[in-house]
Amino acid sequence: MKIHIQGGTLIDPVAGTEQQQDIFIDAGKIAALGGAPAGFQADRTIDARGLMVAPGLVDLCARLREPGYEHKATLESEMAAALAGGVTSLVCPPDTDPTLDEAGLVEMLKFRARNLSQAHVYPLGALTVGLKGQVITEMVQLTEAGCVGFSQADSPIVDTQVLMRALQYAKTYGYTAWLRPVDACLGKGGVAASGALASRLGLSGVPVSAETIALHTIFELVRVTGARVHLSHVSSAAGIALVRAAKAEGLPVSCDVTVNHVHLIDLDIGYFDAQFRLDPPLRQQRDREAIRAGLVDGTIDAICSAHTPVDDDEKLLPFAEATPGATGLELFLSLTVKWADEAGVPLATALNRITAAPAQVLGLATAGRIAPGAAADLCVFDRNAHWYVEPRALKSQGHNTPFLGYELPARVRATVVSGQLAYEAR
Repeated sequence: MKIHIQGGTLIDPVAGTEQQQDIFIDAGKIAALGGAPAGFQADRTIDARGLMVAPGLVDLCARLREPGYEHKATLESEMAAALAGGVTSLVCPPDTDPTLDEAGLVEMLKFRARNLSQAHVYPLGALTVGLKGQVITEMVQLTEAGCVGFSQADSPIVDTQVLMRALQYAKTYGYTAWLRPVDACLGKGGVAASGALASRLGLSGVPVSAETIALHTIFELVRVTGARVHLSHVSSAAGIALVRAAKAEGLPVSCDVTVNHVHLIDLDIGYFDAQFRLDPPLRQQRDREAIRAGLVDGTIDAICSAHTPVDDDEKLLPFAEATPGATGLELFLSLTVKWADEAGVPLATALNRITAAPAQVLGLATAGRIAPGAAADLCVFDRNAHWYVEPRALKSQGHNTPFLGYELPARVRATVVSGQLAYEAR
């Protein structure tokens, strides 16, 4: 399909520029910017006057809940949510049921996603069989099946020797290990960040040291093995300082934070509101400010949605018993724009953290940018539109989010994936 996106303001998150320019799409690629190529005849014209055109969003953590948790969400519902949120590429963790630790399971997921012809799905394979932290998976076979890296999801490896062997394996073949920095013992059983609020509410706490001890261990193993590691969901000021030092040292590490932690702190829990039951838990204001500063100075590479659809009944339980997680795909762009507005960050810089930077983490050469020859994965949105977050406004099967009732800026009007108009707001 040949598409002409007319009159929009193009945001280049790499160059940090905004410029009104037409886009011409042909054969799944961006054919030209500004003027039409010779002989170009559009099959479809998208009127983007007054709208912004950005690269499609790249989300480094979105649980699609298949296979095994279809009562919480389905591939169809969450892919529809991704497109409505302008997300054209997403990474799904391996903590499905069964776990993504066999090539056949990965191939099945890729096949299902490909048949839907919607957002690009990049699975992470399990680092150990069943995520039990004991036996390393067959990473070569999983990579051949379509995995882009290997993760323990939220199940840290207790045995440091197993983790070292896994990193040695990954280094040998040039794979990336995606690790959540949390000490298996210090983080066990905690439901809120350690501090005055958790003590006052009588909630078991997760200390900052659970993150920093894990980071020290990971960095030492990176020094020993030379493996590349992506750190998922760093949540504390102390953790971010350690990442900054590791990068200054030249260690091959990258990291992300969740969009929830960009905005929220532990005080937002209020009176045991289970919508704020997240993993990692929300921390103090100084941690949020460190996250925002790390995003600006580049210590933190990317923001992810941490999209985790949860069944309504699982959020009606007492706070400590509620299932952690929140829907995020459809709020991803809006919450990023909200941060840019609040912090005075240029829009192109903010969008870089959800487009070009995560694409670089994944090694996607043609995603996350707008240039001739790049993949025609685009998000067209109204910068000035506002919308209310309420269950009926969400396409995701999971309607639980800490932002219910919020009025958010920016609304996606169209999403183009591989040169096809995959979503258009009605």
